[in-house]
Amino acid sequence: MQPALATRRGLINGVIRFCLENKLVVFLILALILLWGYRVMPFRMENDLIPRDPIPVDAIPDIGENQQVVFTDWPGRSPQDVEDQITYPLTTVLQGTPGFKSIRAFSMFGFSVVYVIFDDDHDFYWCRSRLLEKLNVAQQMLPAGVTPSLGPDATGLGQVFWYTLEGSHGGFGLEELRSIQDWYVRYALQGTPGVSEVASVGGHVREYQIDVDPDAMRAHGVRLQDVFAAVERSNIDVGAETVEWNGVEYIVRGKGFIKDVADIENTVVRVADNVPINVKNVARVSTGPALRRGALDKEGVEAVGGVVTVRYGANPLEVIERVKQRVSQIASSLPVKTLADGTVSRVEIVPFYDRTILIHETLDTLKNALFEQVLVTTFVVLMFLRHLRSCIVISLTMPLAAMICFIFMKLFRVDSNLMSLGGIAIAVGTMVDMGIILSENIVRHMEDDKTGSRPIIEIVYGASSEIGPAVTTAILMTVIAFLPVFALEGPEGKLFRPLAYTKTFALVGSLLAAILILPTLAHLVFTPLGRLRGSRRWVIPVLFILTGMVMAVFGWRWAGLASAAYGAFSLVETRLGTKALRWAGLLASLAVMAAVLIVLTGHWMPLGPGAGFTRNLMIVLGINVAWAMLRVVFIDFYPGLLSFFLRHKIGFLTVPGVVIVLGLTVWQGFGWTFSWLPTPKVKEGDARASIYQRVWTLGVHEFPGLGREFMPPLDEGSYLYMPTLMPHAGIGSALDVVSAQDKAIRAIPEVESVVGKIGRAETALDPAPLSMIETIVLYKTEYKRDPQTNDLLLDGSGKPIRQWRDHIKTPLDIWNEIQKAADFPGVTGAPRLQPIAARLVMLQSGMRAPMGIKIFGNRLEDIEAAGYRLAEVLKTVPSVAAEAVVPDRVVGKPYLEINIDRQKVARHGVNIRDVQDVIEIALGGIRATTTVEGRERYPVRVRYARESRDSVEAMQRVLVPGAAGEQIPLAQLATIEYIRGPQEIKSEDNFLVSYVLFDKKPGFAEVEVVEEADRLIKHFISTGQLTLPSGVHYKFSGSYENQIRFQKRLMMILPMSLFMLFMLLYFQFRSITLSLIVFSAVPVAWAGGFIGLWLIAQPWFFNFPVFGENVRDLLHFGTYNLSTAVWVGFIALFSVTTDDGVVLATYLNQEFQRQPVRGISDIRSVVVSAGVKRVRPCLMTSATTVLSLMPVLMSDGRGADIMIPLALPTIGGLTIELLSLFVLPVCYCLMKEVFWRTGARKGQFVEADASA
Repeated sequence: MQPALATRRGLINGVIRFCLENKLVVFLILALILLWGYRVMPFRMENDLIPRDPIPVDAIPDIGENQQVVFTDWPGRSPQDVEDQITYPLTTVLQGTPGFKSIRAFSMFGFSVVYVIFDDDHDFYWCRSRLLEKLNVAQQMLPAGVTPSLGPDATGLGQVFWYTLEGSHGGFGLEELRSIQDWYVRYALQGTPGVSEVASVGGHVREYQIDVDPDAMRAHGVRLQDVFAAVERSNIDVGAETVEWNGVEYIVRGKGFIKDVADIENTVVRVADNVPINVKNVARVSTGPALRRGALDKEGVEAVGGVVTVRYGANPLEVIERVKQRVSQIASSLPVKTLADGTVSRVEIVPFYDRTILIHETLDTLKNALFEQVLVTTFVVLMFLRHLRSCIVISLTMPLAAMICFIFMKLFRVDSNLMSLGGIAIAVGTMVDMGIILSENIVRHMEDDKTGSRPIIEIVYGASSEIGPAVTTAILMTVIAFLPVFALEGPEGKLFRPLAYTKTFALVGSLLAAILILPTLAHLVFTPLGRLRGSRRWVIPVLFILTGMVMAVFGWRWAGLASAAYGAFSLVETRLGTKALRWAGLLASLAVMAAVLIVLTGHWMPLGPGAGFTRNLMIVLGINVAWAMLRVVFIDFYPGLLSFFLRHKIGFLTVPGVVIVLGLTVWQGFGWTFSWLPTPKVKEGDARASIYQRVWTLGVHEFPGLGREFMPPLDEGSYLYMPTLMPHAGIGSALDVVSAQDKAIRAIPEVESVVGKIGRAETALDPAPLSMIETIVLYKTEYKRDPQTNDLLLDGSGKPIRQWRDHIKTPLDIWNEIQKAADFPGVTGAPRLQPIAARLVMLQSGMRAPMGIKIFGNRLEDIEAAGYRLAEVLKTVPSVAAEAVVPDRVVGKPYLEINIDRQKVARHGVNIRDVQDVIEIALGGIRATTTVEGRERYPVRVRYARESRDSVEAMQRVLVPGAAGEQIPLAQLATIEYIRGPQEIKSEDNFLVSYVLFDKKPGFAEVEVVEEADRLIKHFISTGQLTLPSGVHYKFSGSYENQIRFQKRLMMILPMSLFMLFMLLYFQFRSITLSLIVFSAVPVAWAGGFIGLWLIAQPWFFNFPVFGENVRDLLHFGTYNLSTAVWVGFIALFSVTTDDGVVLATYLNQEFQRQPVRGISDIRSVVVSAGVKRVRPCLMTSATTVLSLMPVLMSDGRGADIMIPLALPTIGGLTIELLSLFVLPVCYCLMKEVFWRTGARKGQFVEADASA
């Protein structure tokens, strides 16, 4: 029988008591959490022993606009015709759609693309329904036969899988491969659940080409329209109902579909003198490639491929896996060809861009970081407590909280990606804080029970209920203070809301674990087996052994081994004496610490695998030993230092004041912080002014303020190289350029594959002109890995195989090599983009660069001229890379315009439409019909033969039928002239627009670059050095807009966050004074975060080598701008800085209630005593939070470049926050002394007990 527990007031204490008295319920809850969490967790598991339903997974959240695409095909029409007759009418109608936000449109050769952007609070499919309603109205305003359609229910970010079709041994032509792609592979993959569209790109679309001979037509008296009509009417099947003969029903069918070239050749055009004139008498019929506006090149060889687009809201990882399964299913049925030498060649589907690689690498980075964080936390706890049982209890907090977080993610439909899992990673330190404080308090209570007479369950309950309310308040403060992140809008909101959700879920999970499960586990683990009787003595150890075996089966080998080892140790310890038991416990703790270090080193490898295990072990040991020494020094010197500071309070409190001023100076700059001082002026002979001037100059130079940017780029493991050609480039010359570029890039040793695209794929999501090049460059990983297991491959000496040359240190070096290799005459430069980043930039701004100027006006010539002028000014901006400034060539496409003379047409009795029909058919060619050949469909096109239309002179000889049947040369009806016109026409919200793209130089922040460029342009305009055409205006656009909007929003949500934090403190302590004292940790930690950012940017800080590796490079120290990620890191820092203060202040209140105070010395004595008792758990929580982020800080995997800025404020802030372990007791003591001296000997603040 376990003793009855004394009842304490409060909900939390009641829950703890219930769990301790009903362990079966607790273990059922624990089993449910583990099984449910395992079922939905997003990570790959080797053995799926139970059915899995994982959380949807992607690399990063889709932060693009809520936009829909309206695509309208109008073959052969110029961009100006498309703009005037399609795009403009559509945009005017669609602007009235409910939920409309803005509209972007592109008019190109033969098609129009309109992007309708809706407010984010409208459902994606609701927006599509509203657009369909509007399109029914818009249809009436468009030319006959032109039908607008909605694009796929996806965004450009959904293009997750690109592939090429190749013969295993060659032998297949581009036309064959394109037919296989269009009529077999495309439909096979498009039926995959979750796939919105499979678009074809590259190769030649087969068509039947009827090349009319005008001389033969004239000789036979045939008009061009006669040929067109004859072909159009010669390709039809009909049905004639049914007939019934002898009780049998027969379906009657008239067959007339064109089957081959001969069927077209034998089609009768007209009959003259009872002699039929066939198509073959007036034209040459053949099959050939149709006009194309895009092509694909793979490493210098033209190719055929496709792109799979995932439906909006689908799980990209699952969809890609299904697509791969479908590919493997159809592989055996793809066409086979026997070559001349007898070799059998089969068509294969070869992926060249697969986002699952990035997704898995990102997940693996975070999974590894989480695992390493657990190991680091375990080691830190062992170092501080030297108590193995506590270590077991605390180490269980993080995986339990993570499982609860996964369950919440599934319930609330939060996808798993870099940001959402990053929320768990930055919360790890706080997640284990609850277990640390709880376990440390239990251990302390057990140590106070010198006689061992108190039942363990009573000790556990007493210690848990004593600290439970404060722990709950601390967690709730951390959760609520982070809630303003949910108030973020736009792309930054979509990016960081998943992180806010998961951090909240993780902390709630840690609270539930700490309250519901940990006290019960602590009772079982902390109970010496010698106190148990009968079977209970061996049941608990056996349970640990069995649990370890189950965990090992489910893939958690190390955790299972630890559980089983503890169970075995527990069985043995009952047979040991007191002295032997003490030594055994010490040796077990040391063994566990050694094992943790070895496993952590093998998994972490901070120096990289090339440095070897021993050196990495020394680094890991050094990092942790440094903190152990800090622990020893800090705790040993803490009582003396605190006593000294209590005697010199005012002098000590200047230290945090200086820290806060220094942090403000780092953030805003020396000039802004001290702007209230007079600006120094140099005066001859005034020594003081000279010194003042020097100090001011030095301060401004050393503290210019932190730069600002939206987000650091994510390293995707690939680049998207996007230069442009001159507008006049044809497809032949464009292919020559991209082929040469691809060969040059592929020759770079670090490059794994190169596939370049010119023009567009056959999808509404790719409105690219022929002059645009998009080359996907996949580069090799630094160290060679097994493609199946992702394990490092070793050379003969046991070292990892490095695939990069010695001078290639980072992906940026590879980009520089790409730029050098792809530098060709007539081709512009390209901004540094990656596939996902580029899609996001284009979705948000419509531009293909993160920075640019949008120029609006009413005439194309005006906005082009303005663009060139602004580009010249931009090149003079010191922070702008002049070679990256690229203005749009708006009016640069050569045109041949046929101007019909209405008077001449009237004299011949011909109307404009007749002439235009001849021009359209003879010169451009029109699809007369489409063949039906089984599952395949091919167009039949009619136009003049090439030699009859390949020059202006030949065009002038085109025959137009007259009113009397005569054939009139086009030269008698119209004139032909060369002009320059637009290659494409862009518009936004019904204004014509062009772009000037640019990029920043290394070392500059994008917001500062844009602001500097804006100031210079305005200066040039104000001084008359720059004039813009009338009716033209401009604005800067790109990622910096997100940062500006976030900054304005931050000015509202940050005070809200701090206010909520303070109110929670007030509700806990019911004292404004004490709440302010605890709140003082926030500005100190805030300043520490900024000081940390300044220190790591200094070249001298940690600039020394260790085993040949510079420590700055090892820790990724460098200049970090104030990005959205950094600010969210600061919000996370604010939410944890008061945790230690809440625990310490609560304990101080309890101590003053328990101990009588008779004077100033008693007050100081109680403060020192309380501080000494709470310094160890507070230092542990800070140490675990900081050290748990070290694997993130030193990580080199995918996603680390975004996670590191998130972690930096917490590391710097909590390091400085150690100062608060002195600030709070000093301020508390000062408050008590003031109250004492003013006669308020009972205190003027919280006197209620801690459980209230």
